Amino acid sequence: MRRTAPVANAVGLLAGYALDRLLGDPRRWHPVAGFGQAASALERRLYRPDRSAGAAFTALAVGGPVLLGAVAAAATRHRPVTRAVLVAASTWTVLGGRTLRREATVMGRTLRAGDLPAARQRLGHLCGRDPSTLGETELARATVESVAENTSDAVVAPLVWGAVAGLPGLLGYRAANTLDAMVGHRSARYARFGTPAARLDDVLNLVPSRLTGLLTIAVAPVAHGDRQRAWQVWRRDRNDHPSPNAGQCEAAMAGALGVRLGGRNVYFGRSEVRPFLGDGPRPEARHLKRAARISGAVGLAAVGLAAAYPVTLGRLVGAVGRRGWGAVTGGRGLVVLAGGFRPGAAVSGRGLRAVGAGGAVGAGGAVGARGAVGAGGAVGARGAVGSSGIVGAGRGSGR
Repeated sequence: MRRTAPVANAVGLLAGYALDRLLGDPRRWHPVAGFGQAASALERRLYRPDRSAGAAFTALAVGGPVLLGAVAAAATRHRPVTRAVLVAASTWTVLGGRTLRREATVMGRTLRAGDLPAARQRLGHLCGRDPSTLGETELARATVESVAENTSDAVVAPLVWGAVAGLPGLLGYRAANTLDAMVGHRSARYARFGTPAARLDDVLNLVPSRLTGLLTIAVAPVAHGDRQRAWQVWRRDRNDHPSPNAGQCEAAMAGALGVRLGGRNVYFGRSEVRPFLGDGPRPEARHLKRAARISGAVGLAAVGLAAAYPVTLGRLVGAVGRRGWGAVTGGRGLVVLAGGFRPGAAVSGRGLRAVGAGGAVGAGGAVGARGAVGAGGAVGARGAVGSSGIVGAGRGSGR
């Protein structure tokens, strides 16, 4: 299992990415859309205008997919082919790279045709700004900023958590990301209730957003960008953004395209002024195809890293974790039987191990074999791409 599970996870990530690259989102019966409906029903039952209710809502709505992923991982620990299929299907479900690039390309084509009414209507597929008064430049800027941030949220971050935590990471990340898109807004209703979901999303995207920025710099030449300029803009401007994560992606994209992002963003009922990121002219329709190309190249680089992790560094992390736990417990842990707990039972240095009536091995065994730390690893994210191709955004970006 220690050898086959990481390989199965790596193969599943590659296959799922390929499915998204070739097919995009399922047009009907999208699981993310179904999750959103279930989360809305749960919100109606739990909503109160305070953070404790929001924390309970977030824990239940994210915990369910994480538990489902953990059970599936435990059930397939001796079935690598089944594990690879499940990881591939889950990866395809949670990624949104093709949809994101298609929306940017369609927006660019619409703007070049001079059809502002159609472009304004299309903007809702990418972000939550009020497009009613936006001209070509502002529509292009909104698109570039959304592509930059959602390359992290809808592509890089799911792959990162899938590599680190397998099935629980894939499902949990998308669940939390979707919650942030639903309730992580600075509105009167969600100012307090949505804070836990927004904060969870911020934490889960700390590493992926920075990786996205670095990969954007690395692949800048595929869109005739300058790596040196992108690096300089990223280092100078990335921390000016009010979001701890969005600025990482947007600053790198601004530098790669040679444009200036930021400014006044108008939403439905409110507006925000963002700091300028980058140097040069404001984005135009011609920049959108280049942004989509960079997004695609970042996704390819990210899936390569994600697939390599389980069979390289992930194995090392898992081995170190098992040895560390064995040193702490002296090779003796706690076996959880169907009928209760048996303290001090030997578990061959693997630590805590859950054994059900059917013999399924839970958290410590399956997760340790993948190199993930904890049962279910980490979860959540923003920028969910649903069956309609809509990319959401929550409190972190205000989009």
